[in-house]
Amino acid sequence: MLSTLLTVWLLYLGAMVSPGPNILLVSQLAASAGRRSAWLAGLGVAFGAGVWAACAVLGVHALFLAFPRLRLALQLVGALYLLYIATRLWRSSAASAGFHASARSPWVAFRMGALTNLTNPKAALFFGSVFAASFPARPSAMLQLGSIAVVVLSAIGWYTLLSFVFSRNAVIQRYARVSSLIGRVAAACFGAIGVSMLYGTVREARSQLVTSDA
Repeated sequence: MLSTLLTVWLLYLGAMVSPGPNILLVSQLAASAGRRSAWLAGLGVAFGAGVWAACAVLGVHALFLAFPRLRLALQLVGALYLLYIATRLWRSSAASAGFHASARSPWVAFRMGALTNLTNPKAALFFGSVFAASFPARPSAMLQLGSIAVVVLSAIGWYTLLSFVFSRNAVIQRYARVSSLIGRVAAACFGAIGVSMLYGTVREARSQLVTSDA
């Protein structure tokens, strides 16, 4: 269980720290509307991540119970998707989006963060791929809840840190200079884990073929 949670955490960490709409929103709010607004937006992002994670966990678990052979197919898709992410991150380490955000109330800031995450369809595919590739055939309820908790707590911790750091104007310019490096490191992590999962999937598929033939 701990190894699965660690895998989920590493995959989500790589996606979470990569430059993208969520980081851009929180950093801009920290610079323009203050640390409190940025932190509330980060909580909204964490809420969205928890929703996507819960949907992915419940959906993948139900599919595995109904169609046991589907696990290998989903695991293969998950590995290939992680390699796709690695390729895209390597080619373009920064994802740009136009945000002109100003939080006028705690609810507005939270809603902005939540909607930024919930309206991103790639998040659903990402979590579905991660859990399909990481979970055993019959994940326990404790593993499911633990994975959701890992995602939510990691998001809260990361965006709390961003709201503090990016509320200092000098740091914003420094981050811009190293964003490419961060993207490439994340790409390397996605690629390594994707290759590892692809190798494991092929080995398990061969093992099942041998068993069925016997």
